[in-house]
Amino acid sequence: MHQEHYQKTTFARGLFIEAAKALIVNYCLLPFAFCLAIIHWLAQEKYVKILSVWITSSLTTALTPTAVALGNFDGVHLGHQQVIAPILPKPVTAQAQALASSNLEQFSNPETSSSNLELIYPTVATFNPHPREFFSGQAWKLLTPPTEKAQQLSALGVQQLALLPFNRELASLSPQEFVEKILVEQLRAKQVSVGEDFCFGHKRAGTATDLDAIASAYGITVHIVSLYKRQEQRISSSIIRESLAEGDIDKANRFLGRPYTLIGIVEKGQQLGRTIGFPTANLHLPPDKYLPRLGVYCVEVSHTSESSNQNTNLSSHPGVMNIGMRPTVKGTSLTVEVHLFDWSGDLYGQTLTVSLQKFIRPEQKFSSLDQLKAQIQRDCEAARDFFA
Repeated sequence: MHQEHYQKTTFARGLFIEAAKALIVNYCLLPFAFCLAIIHWLAQEKYVKILSVWITSSLTTALTPTAVALGNFDGVHLGHQQVIAPILPKPVTAQAQALASSNLEQFSNPETSSSNLELIYPTVATFNPHPREFFSGQAWKLLTPPTEKAQQLSALGVQQLALLPFNRELASLSPQEFVEKILVEQLRAKQVSVGEDFCFGHKRAGTATDLDAIASAYGITVHIVSLYKRQEQRISSSIIRESLAEGDIDKANRFLGRPYTLIGIVEKGQQLGRTIGFPTANLHLPPDKYLPRLGVYCVEVSHTSESSNQNTNLSSHPGVMNIGMRPTVKGTSLTVEVHLFDWSGDLYGQTLTVSLQKFIRPEQKFSSLDQLKAQIQRDCEAARDFFA
C-alpha cells in the first residue's frame, strides 16, 4: 500500500499559489517582486512549517519538478542537513530581489513567464525499506521512521519525501539507468544534492562524481557536499546509534543537532506505577523505531491535545522515562514508561513526543517494590536536579 499523506489545507495552498501566478502572468496586477514574495511565502515559508510534507512511495504521484537530496537520511542529523541545504529555496528577500532585477518586459509575456515561475519542490528521496534490511533480510530499526523523518524534514523546509521502493528492480539499475528512470523521467529533477561518499546503482557501482557526470548530460546540477565533522569526527547515523546504545545521550544529541525523540501513543498498562506513587504513561512506539540503551532517562515531554481541555496540553514538561523489561515485577515484554513531574490528567490515546536529555542509570532488578519505589524517588530527584 502506498504511504501517502497530504493534508486538505495543502490543496488550498495550491489554489492560492495558482491564483497568484495567474494574476501575475495574465494581468500583472501587483508589483513583480511583491507577487513573487507572496508565492514564496505561500509555497515555502509558512505552510511548510505547519503542514506535513507530501510522502509518497509511488513516483507516479510525486510532485514535480524537483530539487532532490539523495540518501538514506536516517536520523536527519547535522551531516544530513548539510546535504539537504542546497536543494532548499533561497530566502524570500534574496530571491525576490534577484527576480525583480531581471527583464520586466520578458515577465509581461505569458509565453516566457510561466517557466520563470515554475515551482520546484524541495524533495528528499530515500529508500524504503532501508537497503541494509533488503540485503540482510532482517528488520532494520530506524532513528527516524518515515512519519518522524517527514516531521524533521518539514521543519527544514522540505516539501516532499519520496520513499523509493528498494526492491530487486531498483537494486539492479545501473548508475546510468538510475539517473534516467528515477531522476529524469519520474522526479524531473532540476538539481540534486548528495554527500561525497554517496554510492548508487547496481552493487553501489556509481559514485557522487559519476552522478555528476551522468546527470550533467541532462542539464541537472549536482551538488557534492563534503563530509561534516565535529571535533574531527565524522557525523554519521552509525555513530549516533552507537552513542544511543551506550547511553551517551549528550553525544547523540550533539550529532543530531537536537534531542533524540521517541514518539508514541499512550496506551493502558498494568497501572502499577500509580500504586507506588509514580503514575506513568505507557507509550506504544512504531515497531521500526530504534531504542537506546535500556534504563532510566531524564526527559522532556511535549503534546498538544486536539481537545479543548487545557489540562491535557503539555509543552516541554520534565519527567523521567524507563525503557526495559521491568524485571522487578517479572515483566515479559519491553515497555516504555514516562512519569511526568507535578502533573495529572488523562493522556490515553494521545500522542507524546519524548525528548531524551540524559541517561541516569541502566535497568536493574530489585528484591522488593519498596526498593524499586526508593530508587524511582532517587531517579526523580536526580532528574529534577538536572532540570533545575
